[in-house]
Amino acid sequence: MLQTLIDVILPVFLVIGAGYAATRAGYLASGHIDGLMRFAQSFAVPCLLFAAISHIDLRAGFDPRLLISFYTGALTCFGLGILGARVFFQREWEDCIAIGFACLFSNSVLMGLPITERAYGPDNLVGNYAIIAFHSPFCYGVGITAMEIVRNRGNGGGRMARAVLTAMFRNTLILAILLGFVVNLTGLPLPGTVEDALALIIRAALPTALFALGGVLVQYRPEGDLRAILMVCVLALLVHPAITWTLGRSLSVPPDLFRSGVLTSAMAPGVNAYIFANIYGRAKRVAASSVLIATGASLFTVWLWLYVLG
Repeated sequence: MLQTLIDVILPVFLVIGAGYAATRAGYLASGHIDGLMRFAQSFAVPCLLFAAISHIDLRAGFDPRLLISFYTGALTCFGLGILGARVFFQREWEDCIAIGFACLFSNSVLMGLPITERAYGPDNLVGNYAIIAFHSPFCYGVGITAMEIVRNRGNGGGRMARAVLTAMFRNTLILAILLGFVVNLTGLPLPGTVEDALALIIRAALPTALFALGGVLVQYRPEGDLRAILMVCVLALLVHPAITWTLGRSLSVPPDLFRSGVLTSAMAPGVNAYIFANIYGRAKRVAASSVLIATGASLFTVWLWLYVLG
């Protein structure tokens, strides 16, 4: 149990902590961290996803049972987050959607990939990539649709559809995934030099993203709304993986995909939770503080889920 913490989880959090400490000490300015995060999220990680999707065995990875297990849990937590924010904290509906989005969007790339890789090896990431392929389109589609319905009170369907599609097709992660599918399905070969160049960039993707994530977290201050933040943490770190675990067991998801599904669902809310709140100017403090506190708490909750998974 302790060895799992040392070998699997701590190296990931040490890289995050290094980014946090370097930024907190003033060695790196926020502009430097923004540049690193932009490189990671808009270039290096899309290259990683493109290469992974273009080579993945679609029949083995895209098991409907895995996707049902994971996304049923995500959607349930989205609904519970909205309901809890409305019933228990009397927030406005727009705030409720932003808080629900924080419960919906797991940090599947920046934390889910490296932790699963360290726990089970690089050959056991097929399930992670299958989830990631749908993650941004699904989460942004659900979140933006719900927010636009609330903002327009059911009117302006054309505007709502444009908002959803624009947000999706401006996202380089989604574009990289789509291109990966094109290469995979057509069997289009990539020149060896291109593959080698991609491999060089991919090696930098996750370490850079984790370091930059630590720097980004410096900007978030845990303040106020602590009950709402606690609700987000419980739903994201405990309820979502519990639902994925239960459904995955009942649907007999293959062991490697099952582990990927449970671990990915156990990740803290990603930075996109704050980005979504910031776009609409709603519940920004709850979203930002939830990202920070849940990321720290996940050091222990992920340890728990790794123990449960054996």
